[in-house]
Parts: sequence; structure tokens; C-alpha cells
Amino acid sequence: MRLGTRWTSGGAIPASVPEALHEQIGQVDRLIEVDPRPKWTLTWLEGRPVAELENGAVVSLDATGRAVVGQIDDDTF
Repeated sequence: MRLGTRWTSGGAIPASVPEALHEQIGQVDRLIEVDPRPKWTLTWLEGRPVAELENGAVVSLDATGRAVVGQIDDDTF
């Protein structure tokens, strides 16, 4: 079992978040101009990391291991 974590967008990405997600998480964070900043939640789904922002943005890995960004209500997640 893998444990998830939470952190505030725009802050340091925790070490437990896979490096493959960092660039896309950073790109999403740069688009947010809200104060207070929303929080990210890292979970694991079928062995893959899923980072979900409180606004519904999701960063995950596709079947090839490439980081992708979507919305929680997309059919891609």
C-alpha cells in the first residue's frame, strides 16, 4: 500500500510525489492566481500516481508513463 500526501499549490512538491509528475504540476500551479491557494492531493490508482487539485485539475501518468493533465470530470480519468 502506498500513502498519499497533500500540499499547497505553488509550494514545494513533496519528495513522495514521483518526479515524472513535477513538470506538469508546476505548469498547472503557474496558471493559478487564487489566494488562498488550493491544495493538491496525491493518491495511487492501480499503482499509478494521481495528483488532484481541489479545483478538479488532475495530473497523472498515461499507459506509456507520460504525465498528462486533465479535469476530474474528463473521460480520460
